[in-house]
Amino acid sequence: MAGKTKRTPQQIGRASRQKGARFELEVAHYLQAHGYPDAHRTAQHCGKTGDAGDVEGVGGLHVECKHVEKLNLYNAYHQAVRDNSAKNAGDIPVVIHKKNREETLVSLSLDDFIKIFSTYINKEGK
Repeated sequence: MAGKTKRTPQQIGRASRQKGARFELEVAHYLQAHGYPDAHRTAQHCGKTGDAGDVEGVGGLHVECKHVEKLNLYNAYHQAVRDNSAKNAGDIPVVIHKKNREETLVSLSLDDFIKIFSTYINKEGK
């Protein structure tokens, strides 16, 4: 009976990067399908520059994507804030995150949530 071959750290790292890249592409396609035709994976267009989000092309947002089972949400959020500050565009930093077989979620600060929600409520006239 043949057992599973153990994967090397290099194979695990490559698989993890590929999973992240697929998720970034999935998020970009979702945003395109929902009214943001310019949304794209940053790594595909300009490489990783250190200040760009994982997905660009959505005005006003700095998007970091994480598809992991154990996410340190505060570390991910602080990365989004840091990278957003480096590009100095005044965008709202958000983390779009997902675990396997779970719903995709968005995390952002309460202040930024209120900005977005208040704009929505005022626009809808509620």
